[in-house]
Amino acid sequence: MSIERVMCGEQELALIVRTSFQKKGIEFFTPDTYSQQLGYMNRPAGYIIDPHVHNPVSRAVDYTNEVLFIKSGRVRVDFYTEQQEYLESKELVTGDVILLSRGGHGFEMIEPTEMIEVKQGPYAGDRDKTRFVPKKRG
Repeated sequence: MSIERVMCGEQELALIVRTSFQKKGIEFFTPDTYSQQLGYMNRPAGYIIDPHVHNPVSRAVDYTNEVLFIKSGRVRVDFYTEQQEYLESKELVTGDVILLSRGGHGFEMIEPTEMIEVKQGPYAGDRDKTRFVPKKRG
């Protein structure tokens, strides 16, 4: 599968765009309710995106969303419910992208790994996250 969604009941915890994903045009994978949007563009040479600036728009952000780009390596992502119960694990490889939207998550590098992280800022330190000891890991 090129697009995978990690679910806990009706709630989406993560969206994985595999490096194999490809289509012509543009596709946004996230609903408008997300505070961070994730999209894909595949445009031919010569295609023009008009120059533009972004206008100031107030937005409320209740949860930090993270987007990780796996630049190189392999990493296992363990997913947890909001109650910190283990759900499942997924392996990400070079070129994969993941949007972490809800629930808990932890990581183990399977081999040396480079990741680029994008999330809302500024980082709020200890107020930004609750760390916990995994009760069960995949």
